Amino acid sequence: MNKPTAQPTAANDGLSGDLAAKAAAVARRMAELRAALAAAEEAVAAARRLTHEAQVREAMVRVDLTQAITEALVGRAELAARQRAQAVRAYFGETEQGRPRRRNRIGRRLDAILARLTSLGRALVIARAGVWRPSGRPLYDLRHMAAYARRGADPSVQPPAPFEQAWYLATYPDVAASGRAPLLHYLLAGAAEDRTPHRLFDAAWYRRENAQALAASGQSSFEHFASRGAAEGRNPHPLFDMAHYASQAPALLAGEDMLSHYLREGWTRDLSPHPLFDPAWYRGQAPDAADVPPLVHYVLEGWRAGLSPHPLFDVTWYLARSPDVVEAGREPLAHFLDVGAAEGRSPGPWFDLPHYVAVRGGALATGTNPLIDYLQGGAWAVTEARPGFPTAAYLAACPGLVREGLTPLEHWARRSAG
Repeated sequence: MNKPTAQPTAANDGLSGDLAAKAAAVARRMAELRAALAAAEEAVAAARRLTHEAQVREAMVRVDLTQAITEALVGRAELAARQRAQAVRAYFGETEQGRPRRRNRIGRRLDAILARLTSLGRALVIARAGVWRPSGRPLYDLRHMAAYARRGADPSVQPPAPFEQAWYLATYPDVAASGRAPLLHYLLAGAAEDRTPHRLFDAAWYRRENAQALAASGQSSFEHFASRGAAEGRNPHPLFDMAHYASQAPALLAGEDMLSHYLREGWTRDLSPHPLFDPAWYRGQAPDAADVPPLVHYVLEGWRAGLSPHPLFDVTWYLARSPDVVEAGREPLAHFLDVGAAEGRSPGPWFDLPHYVAVRGGALATGTNPLIDYLQGGAWAVTEARPGFPTAAYLAACPGLVREGLTPLEHWARRSAG
């Protein structure tokens, strides 16, 4: 017997219609979601493209800006070099030089005879040496010299010469005991005995550096420096650079030598005596030396205590790698300037001297100290002053060093030192 066939009803039709409508709605929603997702993906892709383009533009701007800053720094270094040269020409061109004189055995014997006479005879000894800063009034100067000779071993008196009277008397008690005026003692005996007239005058070094001029004059190192050498820009000490000091335009007294100016006031104004001596940096290591000229403190005791004269010259590091310098008892910065750099020795852990010399190539002038060259403009002429230390990248990361007037390696060394 056959089952009856189900007949469509209004209820079934309604249910089918609802399902179809819902399915269609879901389909539409899915399509909308897919479209929204595709739009979102496109938007993300577009944002990524924009971000990448912005990053590329920013990188290009950074490169252009860094290049522009570097070019400006090169220009600043060149301008500073011209200003240094101009200041040196102005000072040494206007400084009156002493009259050339020839000292010989007869002259020395005459000095000995004059010294046994009155104070006028002793004044003539000083005048003949040419070490007294002239006032432009010869008779006044001669009377002044005679009065000085009469004062004898008085530490409160300072003759107008690059001679440290109080220090000389304190260093050589026999001179103080003799009662003789210290400058007169030095001219008659001290120079021959290789005594030191000034803490920043290295007679042996000056003699070696100016052998030909001294041979022609017959003068002692100090006589030559005081009468002619200072006016000619000859350095009195390996760490006192006359041209560098003159470039800072100190207000010198009429005819005053730079050594006297430095001890009188230059050090209190933070004037630097040498490109590789940073007074502020040095004082930061030696707060107990606040009342002493920094270079004097360094030369007499600071280097032995491991104090460094410049962020890029590490005394302890240099001596640890130079046993010959330790054995000789030499002050390390003077050694570096004299022979160390020429031998390819680096001044510290931050500055790789052989690498710098190689990358600087022919642009490094013959006889120029590589570290000084770096500090005075070479820093901006090389891509890497040290292997793995790109100049442009460091400048981009630390643009503040421009305001501070520092080179990248100086900045890095200072930060590393805390």
